[in-house]
Amino acid sequence: MKEINLFREKLQQHLQWNRARLAFVSMFLIALMRVKTVNLAEIATGFSGYAKVESHYKRLQRFFRDFEVDYEKIALMVVKVMQIPEPWVISIDRTDWEFGKTVFNVLTLGIVHYGIAFPLVWMMLDKKGNSNTRERCELCNRFLEIFGDRKIDFLSADREFVGEDWLDYLLCEPCNRFRIRRKNTLLNDGQKKLRADICFQDLQVGQSKVLSKPRKVWNHWLRIAAMRLDDGDLLIVATTHDPDTAIADYAKRWAIETLFGCFKTRGFCLESTHLQDPERLSKLIALLTLALCWALCWAFSSGLWLAQLNPLKPKKHGRLPKSIFRLGFDFLRHIIFDLHLNSQAFFTAILIMNEG
Repeated sequence: MKEINLFREKLQQHLQWNRARLAFVSMFLIALMRVKTVNLAEIATGFSGYAKVESHYKRLQRFFRDFEVDYEKIALMVVKVMQIPEPWVISIDRTDWEFGKTVFNVLTLGIVHYGIAFPLVWMMLDKKGNSNTRERCELCNRFLEIFGDRKIDFLSADREFVGEDWLDYLLCEPCNRFRIRRKNTLLNDGQKKLRADICFQDLQVGQSKVLSKPRKVWNHWLRIAAMRLDDGDLLIVATTHDPDTAIADYAKRWAIETLFGCFKTRGFCLESTHLQDPERLSKLIALLTLALCWALCWAFSSGLWLAQLNPLKPKKHGRLPKSIFRLGFDFLRHIIFDLHLNSQAFFTAILIMNEG
């Protein structure tokens, strides 16, 4: 199929896999966009061609069983295709779900871009619950082995990512600028200890404040900022630098939650996978990462092109009826449902993506 060959050539610019493997990945990504689920039985129904669905299903199983994925090349491809500018904002978090008696727990590090954290390295945890310092450091070391020469603005993480040993590691590495949320615990100014809610008791909903002096947290002197949330709780952020922007910067952490949403229920239904082997599941996440980059890159490029052809008219409230991304994404899904009838549109979209 000409469309598959064209898509394969696009991937070949970044992944030096053999042609047959790239053709398979191209068909996988197109099928994934059609069915919007990672369930292999469903993806097999989305493959084109004369082969039976059972044959496609067996081919999928062979890929996840036998093919060795070069994760470093995929990480490099993500950065290049998405043109992620430096300095980078790193977001690190964990997502988990259960399938029967099997628990899936994935620790992920991504770079924030377009409001989403593009995954560059991840780790399958063989347990329930929080990650530990060793696992976090190993994940960051994998990232630094590939991108150690890149400029990093700061790392953002939630309340799980705390502890003296973890801070020792961060303060000795290029990630030493961070925005980490902390629990409502005691803050030590060197003379006395006060609960955080006492230090910030004057804050009204929506208000924020930075403590005038550093506080000793996890055995390190850090700056502390806080904001009163709509539900009355305090958002407390510990940082090493520029405390006045700590709250706004910490909000970028949400980009990794957006990523998990794209991978799971609101996107490709990662929870519906029947893969239980950690390495096979890791390969699946690699393919989902490729799908995410393709969809976003193509959607934005196509959306801008479509908006130029037929400019969107703002509604009465001043906002557009569709975002540029949604306009392009709907176009992408429409044309791949029948590539034979929409081949010219497919070729045009590929050319637009190349130019972007």
